[in-house]
Amino acid sequence: MRSRVAALSAVLIVASAMTASMAAALPAPSDPRDAFVKPFVGTPAVAHPLPALHLPQHPYMARNGASNIHDDAYQSDTYSGPGPLGRTPKIISTLYVADCASVTFDRAGRIVTVCVGPVGATLRLLDPTTLRQIASYQLPARKLGTFSFTNFSGGGYFYLDNKDRAVVSTFNGHILTIADSGTKLTLQRDIDVSKVAAGSGIQSALPDWAGRIWFVTVAGAVGMIDGDGQVHSYHLPTGETIANSFAMDESGGVFIVSTAALYRFDVAHGKPVVTWRKTYDNGSRQKPGQVSQGSGTTPTLIDSASSPGGGSIAITDNADPKMHVLVFRRGKSGPGEALCNQPVFASGQSDDENSLISVPGGLIAENNYGYTGPLPSGATTLSPDTTPGLVRVDVDYKHGGCHVAWNNSTARVPTAVSKVDLSNGLLYTYTHPSSAELPWKGTALPDLLAPDAWYFSAFDVRTGREVWSQLAGSGLSYNNNYAPISLGPDGAAYVGTLGGLVRIADSPSA
Repeated sequence: MRSRVAALSAVLIVASAMTASMAAALPAPSDPRDAFVKPFVGTPAVAHPLPALHLPQHPYMARNGASNIHDDAYQSDTYSGPGPLGRTPKIISTLYVADCASVTFDRAGRIVTVCVGPVGATLRLLDPTTLRQIASYQLPARKLGTFSFTNFSGGGYFYLDNKDRAVVSTFNGHILTIADSGTKLTLQRDIDVSKVAAGSGIQSALPDWAGRIWFVTVAGAVGMIDGDGQVHSYHLPTGETIANSFAMDESGGVFIVSTAALYRFDVAHGKPVVTWRKTYDNGSRQKPGQVSQGSGTTPTLIDSASSPGGGSIAITDNADPKMHVLVFRRGKSGPGEALCNQPVFASGQSDDENSLISVPGGLIAENNYGYTGPLPSGATTLSPDTTPGLVRVDVDYKHGGCHVAWNNSTARVPTAVSKVDLSNGLLYTYTHPSSAELPWKGTALPDLLAPDAWYFSAFDVRTGREVWSQLAGSGLSYNNNYAPISLGPDGAAYVGTLGGLVRIADSPSA
């Protein structure tokens, strides 16, 4: 497998160099065998709005829904709309041979994204309709031989601040602030945090409610840059690593999950301190689909910090035979016993490497068990099938208790950071049917000839029923590899892929 990854990396490095300077949107190639499958299944949706969530606007981040990979400071993974309803969807793509995963939007609705590839990462400003590149900023290169499909440091997570500036961590241990003028990207600030990172990748950087920038490293360092540019840090116990982003609330809390425990940090005497630590069951193995042995979820915050117990916080664990959805109080007095401890998905085949989605009255989780990377596992061109599963768990946040509201046992979601649109009641995700499940136009092709097809899919949040799916494309260029669904202010949806970026939008005339 290592030799195959090395060979693929070499091909991608050459292709990346060829496409790096192209400003026009070059479409990502798909598979001619797409002609044998139906491009659209289901029926267009009718909007059935859901109630709004309490999601305060962070004073130092771009507007909710436009600021970071999980949409807001609470990491809710929800939008207030609009999103596509499946009315003759139109697909366009752009090829950068790099995964443009985190997609944010400036005040004018332009895309600001970091595209991470085998040799490094590039901050790009794109036209949201055509995906044409307006401007770019080349970030420091990664060290040769460090590329991995499960390494998200060096820009995989970044945020857009309240002044339309991208705050991006780099492969060489710096945190850059880059201004977006609408026509070019310009470096404004460079903070060296390499002494704290100590060679470990910076997983994510985000501001607290006072404007101090926090960051976490894979090796378990928690850093904070104060208003004077001074760097302070705290190191988690030996052996604990961090594989996800984190959340912040208006009380000053910073919420981080490691491979062993969930933490609340606050600032005391100008330094980051642990307010409380709550261990969880991290199992006995790194399951297929995970990038570490632990919770695969960025913490999700629910309700105001002024709510009982300081509001709630949700993650998943890594238990066997079944993982659990866990909910705790998040106030300074401590998490106490779990408000919710709900096992989900098939016994022996459950893990979630993507954040829980907050919906009114509950949470939605997906099953990523079985994803082993984008490369085929055998003689076919198909990437491996994963264990299906989408589940909604309804939670009594006031008194405690929870239950499974619905369970979809057929949807295969290998790695998508799925999202909910509250304005229409749809859950958007990125599915990968098995060859037997592909919607063939006629006689099914044998596995050896089936395209490695990826669908943009919409599900009913209230019932879990699949409403419609649109073929995005087939092959490596259309594998999202842990990238999210993002909704733009123009009503289009975007999916970062290993090829670059895909746009899905209803046809104007439909």
